[in-house]
Amino acid sequence: MRRIVIDCDPGIDDAQAIMMAFKHPGTKIEAITTVAGNVSLKNTSANVLKILDVLDAEPIKVYPGSATALVGTSQNASHVHGQDGLGGVDVPRSKRSLENEHAALALIRLAKENPGDLELIAIGPLTNLALALRLDPELPTRYKRLVIMGGAHFAQGNTANFPAEFNLFADPDAASVVFANWPKLTMVSWEATISHGMPIDEFTKLLSYDNKRSQFMQKITQKTLQFLREVLNREMSYAADPLAMAVLMEPEIVQESVEKFVQIERMGTLTRGMTVVDWWGLSQEKANVNIILKVDTDRFYDLLKLAVK
Repeated sequence: MRRIVIDCDPGIDDAQAIMMAFKHPGTKIEAITTVAGNVSLKNTSANVLKILDVLDAEPIKVYPGSATALVGTSQNASHVHGQDGLGGVDVPRSKRSLENEHAALALIRLAKENPGDLELIAIGPLTNLALALRLDPELPTRYKRLVIMGGAHFAQGNTANFPAEFNLFADPDAASVVFANWPKLTMVSWEATISHGMPIDEFTKLLSYDNKRSQFMQKITQKTLQFLREVLNREMSYAADPLAMAVLMEPEIVQESVEKFVQIERMGTLTRGMTVVDWWGLSQEKANVNIILKVDTDRFYDLLKLAVK
């Protein structure tokens, strides 16, 4: 059984990823930590509790984390996810409670209590992880693995700083800390997300099952689908966080990856948040990131269905 901790900022695709993990027979969610990102920390934390309600999940502890970026101005993606992060639809408030312990402290404690047993996935800005690393530099030795959804390995981003992907752009200073101090993390980038899209017509079939999970996804995804069609002029649906979750849950799904030395640009006017990859080894630095390039698309689609079928 794969025991995982999810650091997230729900967000519609975060909801899909959490649902995938919960329904996967070989995965157990040990804890969830939240961070400001797609929307405010108040909303991301409340949204996790709502998602657990939809899943009829047993008690899973949820630890709120950082409400702001480490240094710069916080970013959000409410224009994609809605002001509440779940498409702006009426999702009942949960009666579950949040934990009082800060997410960064919880990440450290959980790892110390379960040395080498837990795997960590970060599908939002990396603020909580950076804080935890500053408090415990040995944290990477305590987790079995770290997978992040973030970065744009070919600098084809999705933010106002065109080369930057949102999760890293939302807190480049935190991302810089994590990339510099967590050896051999696995990165599922925005380009990987784009190359594993699903036609919207196929995606909408996942929203037609007669159960609470499918109906929930049908309600919360309407704003995102409208954004894809009307703003981006796309007929493809992209599932960034579920792709990263698939890579964590089933590493054998990966068909092509490459290990490179990667840094995060913090200062550039046009490039702050950019994932800078040393493709040709010019720095002579040791590779620190496993960049996922291709996965088994059929299996990925099967895992997407698992969340709602």
